[in-house]
Amino acid sequence: TYGAVRGRRLVTASYSILNCCYKMKEDTMIQVYTNKENYQYDLHSLIKAFYPERDVKVHGLEQISRAEERGRITVSFEEKALHVVLAVQGGKVRVYDNPIETDEEEGTGVHLYKNACKLALYRDLCDYTGRTLPWGNLTGIRPTKLPMGMLAEGLSDEEIMHRLEETHAVSEEKSSLSLDIAKREKALLDTIHYEDGYSLYIGIPFCPTTCLYCSFTSYPIAMWKKRVQDYLEAVYKEMQFVAEAYKDKILDTVYIGGGTPTTLEAGQLDWLLTKLKNTFDWSQVKEFTVEAGRADSITPEKLAVLHQHGVTRISVNPQTMKDETLKFIGRRHTVAQVKEAFAWARGAGFDNINMDIILGLPGEMEEDVAHTIEEIKKLAPDSLTVHSLAIKRASRLSQWIEENGMETLHNTDATMEIAAAGAAALGMKPYYLYRQKNMSGNFENVGYAREGKFGIYNILIMEEVQSIVALGAGSITKRVFPGGRIERCDNVKDVGLYIEKIDEMIERKSKLLGME
Repeated sequence: TYGAVRGRRLVTASYSILNCCYKMKEDTMIQVYTNKENYQYDLHSLIKAFYPERDVKVHGLEQISRAEERGRITVSFEEKALHVVLAVQGGKVRVYDNPIETDEEEGTGVHLYKNACKLALYRDLCDYTGRTLPWGNLTGIRPTKLPMGMLAEGLSDEEIMHRLEETHAVSEEKSSLSLDIAKREKALLDTIHYEDGYSLYIGIPFCPTTCLYCSFTSYPIAMWKKRVQDYLEAVYKEMQFVAEAYKDKILDTVYIGGGTPTTLEAGQLDWLLTKLKNTFDWSQVKEFTVEAGRADSITPEKLAVLHQHGVTRISVNPQTMKDETLKFIGRRHTVAQVKEAFAWARGAGFDNINMDIILGLPGEMEEDVAHTIEEIKKLAPDSLTVHSLAIKRASRLSQWIEENGMETLHNTDATMEIAAAGAAALGMKPYYLYRQKNMSGNFENVGYAREGKFGIYNILIMEEVQSIVALGAGSITKRVFPGGRIERCDNVKDVGLYIEKIDEMIERKSKLLGME
């Protein structure tokens, strides 16, 4: 039954139970107490999905204190039941007693028990808040992994849809979307070398400015101009090591991201790409992507360098086609510059251009999204990546929301549908999907593309079926072992430290890649 939960029973709370709580301001904090330490991450993610505007902290049940009842949730996992006390919204207190049919035992039993408990808690939260979530109780960033696994089991479309809806309460719309994408991904991944191949990522952690919503490793290029070449030399040293370590493996895809790679001058790009092409065997590379990114970093000279070196796919990312929003989020370029940069890219000969947009930016409503989509349709890119705004704690946006409130972010089914319809009008189909923590509207990011223009690297980074070796500050290498086990090693985020400790970064890779 895949952890079906039946016979949920609402129990009236007694005042004695309410005394077991934690004192905290209701408007700012939710304290969660549980008797299962290894489930704390799942509890945090699911409760945060219902209360994105609140801070959520999870503790062991033994840490519970006698205090006022507000701002407290307790979740007690028992052998045949899940007991939940919700006291978050004002004086609204409810206690739920959920019978659980599956046992907690070794192997698959633990997985089924956990799924059953998550489903029970999700339904309790739905009842308590009066709302549902489009992805049900799924809190992971790769929801397509579930239908991908079910396809491998040989399940039919109907069986997969039923399992997603019954086991995880995923909406019919999202179940259909994830299944559609999973089938498309599977067909594309059939052409990839898994065990005897790899992909390469190179991070350029510089940007013209830092956007309001950004938490990636990026540094203002103006402050680092004198050290850019030192950084590139360090990246080249990593290149040489990886090329030797993986000389017997096939390089499938290459992706240069950031930051904003086109903050590099044309000559610096030429130097980097020349070293790259001369260091690795390029004979079987299927895709070579460079995020041209922000319009205020793109010039015809830089685009000519990228095209000359055989870059097959680039991005020109507006995020929105509303000048007021661009200025507010710190993009420092105009809609007119986006259109100009796109025209330059077409003129340079690029026939696979992606554009990124973000739904849920502060102050933007359905009409703003519709305007952005109409402007993008006029440009006719080859792919469109639609992001739902994710609120990162390390971004300036997080502080701004604390001061102005979550209601300033407006992402709805309607805005998602406007973007999807625009992609369909451009002849695009959804081909990859991922989610992030604290996404506006609890939605997702979806990549759309025309036939033959799908971003292979994007699928690989999401599905984690091939090793991806990452170079540069703040990048993370993932080695996929036979059987699916994954191990990681990361490079330091600070550019200065990365340059200084490049030999240590290479030694980390050496251990991970089995060179010692």
